[in-house]
Amino acid sequence: MEDLVIENLFNANRELQIQAATQLSKLGSKQRHKLAETGIISPLISMLQSQDFEAIEASLLALLGLAFGSERNKIRIVKSGIIPVLLELLQCQNEELIELSMAAMLILSSCKANKLIIASSGTIQLLVQILNLVNSDPNNVINTLFTNQAKIDAIATLQNLSTCHQIIPLISSSGIIYTLLQLIHTSEKSSDLTEKAMSLLGNIISWSENSISKTTEIPCSIRIIVEAMEEGSPQCKEHAVGILLHICQSCRDKYRGLILMEGVMPGLLQLSVDGTWGAKNMARDLLFLLRDCSDYASTSKQSKHELMEQIMQAIDADGEKVNGTTLALVQEMINKLNI
Repeated sequence: MEDLVIENLFNANRELQIQAATQLSKLGSKQRHKLAETGIISPLISMLQSQDFEAIEASLLALLGLAFGSERNKIRIVKSGIIPVLLELLQCQNEELIELSMAAMLILSSCKANKLIIASSGTIQLLVQILNLVNSDPNNVINTLFTNQAKIDAIATLQNLSTCHQIIPLISSSGIIYTLLQLIHTSEKSSDLTEKAMSLLGNIISWSENSISKTTEIPCSIRIIVEAMEEGSPQCKEHAVGILLHICQSCRDKYRGLILMEGVMPGLLQLSVDGTWGAKNMARDLLFLLRDCSDYASTSKQSKHELMEQIMQAIDADGEKVNGTTLALVQEMINKLNI
């Protein structure tokens, strides 16, 4: 059967190629990886350029199967010239092919050796452009074609690329920061999309002071991050508080007041008690940075500052262990801050 798959992939007959690609997808991982050594990636990529839906779909599924679990095959596929072809498919008018192409881009971008090639092929610019179009108008044609999973995979692809320090300046200068903030603002805060967007934003912001400046210069950016910290999934909250902490640490005098003005305290205090392990630690670190806020406080705000000091003392008293009594006390004080 394996020999027949190879023979049919190199055959000029459309039906035989589609049949072979389909059979390849159904083989075990060892068989697929063995066949990759025979040069079958080249005809599969040729099928992607056929303008034939069935051939493209069968080829994409076969290539995904080859790439999954094999760094060597990921490198082979990219070296065979698939990236420009995928970028074309991402602009086609078929929802299923867009989703499969985006999934392929995601898995290929996870390989360290592929990152620079993918980034230098115009991938970042196209993905940011698509995400902008998707977010700008719900009735946009591309919004109906680009599924929620495709959006998540697009952001995850950029996140994969952002782990290479040489690529982060290109990502940061692409306009993605504004795009991510808009996606976070308009999306359900507890969604996977928001979580992925917040994670990518955190990667970018941790790179340089310039990225922090770009973020804070965008109107309502701090408020959007604070809202995600309050309403997001546990992991999203951790990303959000990490971003706020990084911003405040970069220049406490410059950013502390901006963060305080967005009403961060109730959510931050809550997170310091019942967040994830990482979120708790970062929330407490940020609380310490925000404690001396009398310069920004009116008389009424000063009383809230004093209340916050009491909460900090309650948290500090138990250290890492917060018992039921302390938790109830902190919750009561948080409620007072919300009044």
